Amino acid sequence: MEQQTGPRIEPDPDDPTYRQVTFTYDGPDCDGVLALVHTVTDRDRHAGDLTPHLMKPTGRGRWEITYRLRADHRASYQVYPFHGAPPGTARADWMRVLDDARPDPHGGPLLPARDGRRPATVLSLPEAPAQPYAARRDGVPRGRTTARALDGRRVDVHLPAGWSADGPAAPYAVAVLLDGEMWGEVLSVGDTLDNLAADGALPPTVALLVHTMGPERAADLSCNPAFVDFLADRLLPWAAREFGATTDPAATVVAGQSAGGLTAAFAAYRRPERFGNALAQSGSFWWPDETEFDAGSEWLTRRFATEERRAARFYVEVGLQEWLLLAQSRHLRDVLTARGYDLEYREFNGGHDYACWRGGLADGLAHLLRDRRRPGPLTPPGDRPPRAPAPCGPASGRGR
Repeated sequence: MEQQTGPRIEPDPDDPTYRQVTFTYDGPDCDGVLALVHTVTDRDRHAGDLTPHLMKPTGRGRWEITYRLRADHRASYQVYPFHGAPPGTARADWMRVLDDARPDPHGGPLLPARDGRRPATVLSLPEAPAQPYAARRDGVPRGRTTARALDGRRVDVHLPAGWSADGPAAPYAVAVLLDGEMWGEVLSVGDTLDNLAADGALPPTVALLVHTMGPERAADLSCNPAFVDFLADRLLPWAAREFGATTDPAATVVAGQSAGGLTAAFAAYRRPERFGNALAQSGSFWWPDETEFDAGSEWLTRRFATEERRAARFYVEVGLQEWLLLAQSRHLRDVLTARGYDLEYREFNGGHDYACWRGGLADGLAHLLRDRRRPGPLTPPGDRPPRAPAPCGPASGRGR
């Protein structure tokens, strides 16, 4: 049997901007194999049909499936061998699939997981954006991470190499990272921060990794004023006292993904005098569902459209495969642009996936903290804000 690493990648005969990507699994002792390509498979699962992602037997115990993917696609993926009938698409069935799925046995770079699940393999096609800061490098001055608690909430603090509370770099820029238990314990974001600092892409920065993945996550990360005020009035002053972190909003960024992305943007909306920069990745800007809130969905976007402009800068990104989020992120982009906000907006060809977010987090932090200028003056009182544009329609993302 030929030796290979990861899937087989071949040119697409009809379009040079695409690739034919063939995943294989060697398993003579199973009745079928499901391919889980992050967000691509999820989309059909939401539609109630996993058939397009069942591998085909090719003989001698080998299973294969080929996807046609654009050459800049990046995704984490796993395989799920099963006995008997294929798995169902109900949530309970899907949770069992995720609990038992495994990385590609043919190897490839791994994305760690939490909650006892196995890691995923990362597919990065040739034209996917570079991620030069994600992996640990040899010879880079190392910072250190310490576990602390504030008001009963765990906060892991990453201090840059050579940190001293009263050293020449103080006060330090500060990055508040939501879902800190994922970024710290699982993805080792300290390595990314150290790489950025070593290359001069980031000033010496204290990172506050706030744990938000517990039972209160849904309440904390849904435009909750009390949670944002905790970050602004308790967390940031504490970091200034304990670690020499800055109190300058121009050198302070709050970053989050999914519901955390929504919350990062809300923090800049509610407390721009503390959070001068917001990094929102794949933000849940649809929030809330119309059935949950009398005022309808996209509450935060409508606030940015109709209220006085805040003194804040934004880095917003979303995946082209994120069919539930793309239109709403584009709507937010259009509103922020129309209102004159300092905005860097990007779309990557991937899904709701840490394999993509870890590169975007590094790019966003570098963009927002490398240049600490405050945005321009606020809209003068009495000025009428321009009418917000209508939401853009979703773009089509090719894939299975």
